[in-house]
Amino acid sequence: MARKDELGRAGEDRAADHLRSRGYEILDRNWRCDQGELDIVALGDDGVVAVEVKTRSGTRFGHPFEAVDERKLRRLWRLAYAWRRAHPELARGRRLCVDVIALIGPDPAVALLEHAEGLW
Repeated sequence: MARKDELGRAGEDRAADHLRSRGYEILDRNWRCDQGELDIVALGDDGVVAVEVKTRSGTRFGHPFEAVDERKLRRLWRLAYAWRRAHPELARGRRLCVDVIALIGPDPAVALLEHAEGLW
């Protein structure tokens, strides 16, 4: 596995741990459909959350949040709705939202973690 892929996977693991520590239940990891992939789908007090995880070893190429532009956010919403259609028993009657978790540092286990919630 390439170093970039290892960094990304470790970042997703850390993000899932962060969500669990805040009381979220992880429903899916790396959920795929014909439109793409959601890194994490979790259930929190506010409903179902589709979470995009961006892990970078540093900010040389910008902050990880900058990688989630309007186009990417629209795609995440399409994927979140696709997940909801595929899992009506888990999503019924629950609010749907999109979050982004950014990790910055060479070691995701101790990297700076920022969680942007409820993105539109």
